[in-house]
Amino acid sequence: MNKWYVIYTNHHHEKKTVQLLQQNGIECFLPLHKVRKKWSDRIKIVEVPLFKSYVFVRITEDEKLKVREAQGVINFVYWLGKPAIVRDSEIEIIKKFIGEYQNIIVKPIKLKVNDKVKVDSGPMMDYTGKILKCGKNKVKVIFDSFGIELRADIHINNLVPLPD
Repeated sequence: MNKWYVIYTNHHHEKKTVQLLQQNGIECFLPLHKVRKKWSDRIKIVEVPLFKSYVFVRITEDEKLKVREAQGVINFVYWLGKPAIVRDSEIEIIKKFIGEYQNIIVKPIKLKVNDKVKVDSGPMMDYTGKILKCGKNKVKVIFDSFGIELRADIHINNLVPLPD
């Protein structure tokens, strides 16, 4: 069964990598958006990748090696020690988003100590808490509930910042 995976590509090689993968029969999705580029003599609208150095591929388990060995591919993006799988519904959301909006800006979420967060997946889903400690990919969150204190190390991808 085909699943969507995320691959990391060489810098500025997303379009070329997609072209090479498609020539090898791999289904790819490279979200592009239009931006205005200004040179000294002109302004031009160009399509650039929404996520720099990332491409989505829809493949079977057997095609992973074929993708990994393709020119321009650095590796799969991993989550919890395995290549990250993206749900079909999330790909559709991205397609709809770039179809409806212009001038899109992608910014990573910056979390810091004492930020309020909500867990959006996993066993603590929908709980809110406060960050005690920040690591590279995980943060320690404290949850005050039922008059007790719970602490958990949670991957940053499972957290949503809340307003103060």
